[in-house]
Amino acid sequence: MHSKKKIAFHTLGCKLNFSETSSISKGFQGSEYDLVGFAEPADVYVINSCTVTKNAEKTCRSLIRKAHKVNPNAKIAVVGCFSQVNPEALREMGSVDIILGNEDKYKLADFLRQGVTDKIGSDFTQVQVNEPNAFVPAWSSDDRTRSFFKIQDGCDYFCSYCTIPLARGMSRSNTIAETIKVAKEIAAAQIKEVVLSGVNIGDFGKLHGESLHGFLKELVKVDGIERIRISSVEPDLLTDDIIELVAEEPKLMPHFHIPLQSGSDSILQSMGRHYTTGDFANRVEKIRSLMPHACIAADLIVGFPAETEALFQESLGFLESVLVSNIHVFPYSERDNTRALNIQGFVPIPERQKRSKIMQLLSEKKKMAFYEYNKGSDAVVLWEKQNDSGVMHGFTENYLKVQANYKSELVGQLTKVKLDYLSPEGFFQLDPKS
Repeated sequence: MHSKKKIAFHTLGCKLNFSETSSISKGFQGSEYDLVGFAEPADVYVINSCTVTKNAEKTCRSLIRKAHKVNPNAKIAVVGCFSQVNPEALREMGSVDIILGNEDKYKLADFLRQGVTDKIGSDFTQVQVNEPNAFVPAWSSDDRTRSFFKIQDGCDYFCSYCTIPLARGMSRSNTIAETIKVAKEIAAAQIKEVVLSGVNIGDFGKLHGESLHGFLKELVKVDGIERIRISSVEPDLLTDDIIELVAEEPKLMPHFHIPLQSGSDSILQSMGRHYTTGDFANRVEKIRSLMPHACIAADLIVGFPAETEALFQESLGFLESVLVSNIHVFPYSERDNTRALNIQGFVPIPERQKRSKIMQLLSEKKKMAFYEYNKGSDAVVLWEKQNDSGVMHGFTENYLKVQANYKSELVGQLTKVKLDYLSPEGFFQLDPKS
């Protein structure tokens, strides 16, 4: 009897990638492969890549080198967005054996079964990069507490700084009925919380004459799923009926992620965004009017071409004025084949980093204000499985982090707590005696 080969996976980038890696890895369970950690010796290393920033590509290259160092004879497969957008850059590294784009990455097991897999260490690279057109549902199951549930893929927006439409194709999803079938699979796996994931989930159902609102109304009826979080939704697609449904429906968590990208209308226009700062502020006000305690996260890019110091200060002032709970800040990163490369007004990288730090400080200030606002309130925490030196943590409905002494019986359970003590580290801590 032959001993099993070992395969290791690593995911870069978004929640969508995590759901897809989990689905790809499921195809190897019970096969001739055993799944191992990426830092361990393996026969095959798989990197599900990201290409949103130069940093993501740099990290991917670093992981390839590390895998090759751990086992120079291992087969290395890079799949996903980097492979889709720039397969030649990966081929030129010389140590990548399989390069699969987003349309073909689900065929990884087939490629590994082909005869070339016996030529471990050969200089022959298999490359398959087709235009992403199909929708392949996916959900993660590594953590029985929470699942990243892919409900949509691709984007039709073509913002001037973004390569995602090139990497992921046009917006698409399954029908509500088909997506609910997958939700029932997740429920059957006894996973209590799902995080709806996609590139632009506000577009869900667009090709079928359906909507995200219509899907949410059906999803809350699925027995077994107790919590539903909606990941990033564009301001122009976050409709009143979605916000009102979240406010009314206990299964829908009061937790929103709204990509702003800039607090300057002129920069938003240069970015090719589909809304104004006034539209964004209106969405925040609508949420706050119905759910004062809701968590509202925003995405922001600093140092975009033509963002002068005055426009940066305008953006900063706008972010100071709106009641968001935290800000995910990204320095602008030049990407090939994007219109932003033709915009005059280059912002030096040190200045981008400086502006990023300023916005991050504002984010910390807003996060602490949000935690202080919730201090003394009652909440329900879903406890996660990770044991950090006798300590566990979980999250409330509105995504406040809570820490407690580790108790294995609490993992995956929902418990009521009182948010009394805010630790110096910036999260709620239960009384050690409780």
